[in-house]
Amino acid sequence: MSGEIKEKLIRTKEEWARTGRGLTGTSADPITDRRPPGQRVTEDFPVLDLGIQPNLSTKEWALSAAGQVEHVLKWDWAQFMALPQKTFTNDIHCVTTWSRYDNVWEGVAIRDVLALVKPKGTAQAVMLKSYDGYTTNLLLSDLDRDDVFIGHTWNGKPLSREHGGPVRLVVPHLYFWKSAKWLRHLSFLDRDTPGYWEARGYHMRGDPWAEERYG
Repeated sequence: MSGEIKEKLIRTKEEWARTGRGLTGTSADPITDRRPPGQRVTEDFPVLDLGIQPNLSTKEWALSAAGQVEHVLKWDWAQFMALPQKTFTNDIHCVTTWSRYDNVWEGVAIRDVLALVKPKGTAQAVMLKSYDGYTTNLLLSDLDRDDVFIGHTWNGKPLSREHGGPVRLVVPHLYFWKSAKWLRHLSFLDRDTPGYWEARGYHMRGDPWAEERYG
């Protein structure tokens, strides 16, 4: 683990939520409009975090799932890599107004994980927990999709530490703060509960095409 919480950055992003930074007051159709409202396309991959970047080896990393599930499970690196591996291509849309097109990933489809843990009928949402202390929430319906996955490789290379390696969740239809870096735990809940940024003025869901930047 290295770094310290970027208090100034956090205060700035809280101010963005209060002032509605980046809002255009418009919406778009994700089927016909590739670029959501208020976004600019870049070829860079900006690094955004709370200031702490866990330095995890694959030997140290593990992922667990618990809560409103039939099976409480935990995977080490070898067990995770033994799950079916797939390739995904998607666009990234960050709430800070940048988008990056045509990212190619390798990882495990979240539906393969859900098939193993078997969420109970009471499960309505999931809290994602990361090794840096970050949390973010998702409705189970937003997690349980064909295009959502846990990625370990980006554009042909192992996912770098600054971008969340060894693994991060990727939820391409929502703003990228929902795609938790350094993923360590999935907590299945019977109600939707705010995570780190959601408790600081950001939207509970985060649909880019509906400009759900803030709550």
